[in-house]
Amino acid sequence: MNPKYRFNSDDINFDKVSENWGKKIWKGLIYVSAILVLAILLNLIYSIFFDTPRERQVKRENELLMEQYAILNQRKQAIDTVLTGVRETDKDIYRVIFETEPIERDSLYGLMDPYLLLMNKTDEQIVYETAVRLDSILTRAGMNSLQYDFIQVTGENKRGKLPFIPAIQPIENRDLSRTASGFGYRMHPIYEIRKMHSGMDFTAPIGTPVFATADGVVETAARSGRGLGNRIIIDHGYGYKTLYAYLNDLMVRTGSGVKRGDIIGTVGNSGLSVAPHLHYEVHLNGKPVNPVNYFFLELTPEQYDQMIMISINSGQSFD
Repeated sequence: MNPKYRFNSDDINFDKVSENWGKKIWKGLIYVSAILVLAILLNLIYSIFFDTPRERQVKRENELLMEQYAILNQRKQAIDTVLTGVRETDKDIYRVIFETEPIERDSLYGLMDPYLLLMNKTDEQIVYETAVRLDSILTRAGMNSLQYDFIQVTGENKRGKLPFIPAIQPIENRDLSRTASGFGYRMHPIYEIRKMHSGMDFTAPIGTPVFATADGVVETAARSGRGLGNRIIIDHGYGYKTLYAYLNDLMVRTGSGVKRGDIIGTVGNSGLSVAPHLHYEVHLNGKPVNPVNYFFLELTPEQYDQMIMISINSGQSFD
């Protein structure tokens, strides 16, 4: 710091001005304070616009964790979708084959929450969720064990019945494109009135093979130019019968035995049919039931839903 001088008029000379220590200390404090404030501002600006190596590492770890979480979440959703399909298929099998309602998976789950005490521990949320999930897995494993035991016992009693339960589509229809009209009230194409349609219609060219949907004995194999046209009725026993109508060719005779998947005839346009198609019915204990519930050996749950939507949206039958 440059020294200061003051003009002395008495001796016509410049005298050096000396500051006292108080002023020096005060100025020093001001300088130090200014430097500290500047340093703090610079550090704040740097922290806003630039990351420290530690911060960059933490951010990268968080990004990796979020990526892993997203992948795990996608896998979980895929597993949930598969399990939902399995549950729906199980329900169909229980009702159709075992003729009983499935065991409710939630029936043994307690309503009390035994994990609240864990919320007071270190990382309590993680401990809580982990404990709940582990317990859920163990509980479900126990439920599955009970279900498998139930299936084994019930299946042993029903084993001989399985081949005689209708379980496939009567024509080749893997992509469901041949599904036309479903079970329920439909507009009759000839009488033009709403009439109960007690089966399903499948569109196909004349001559398309028609399959027996379960083992059984041909009860009727008849030709006619009226009504259901050329038709086949198969008695599968256990109260089940299937009807195949408006056929072209009949490849079985009354009294002959058939196996599931055997070709019994071909698609036609006989009787009161307005276009080449197969009319298929399933009867249980003398009453028509919805055939869509008897394709469980071929349809996935998604295809099952799709077939229902197709059959519902068709407001008119072919017969």
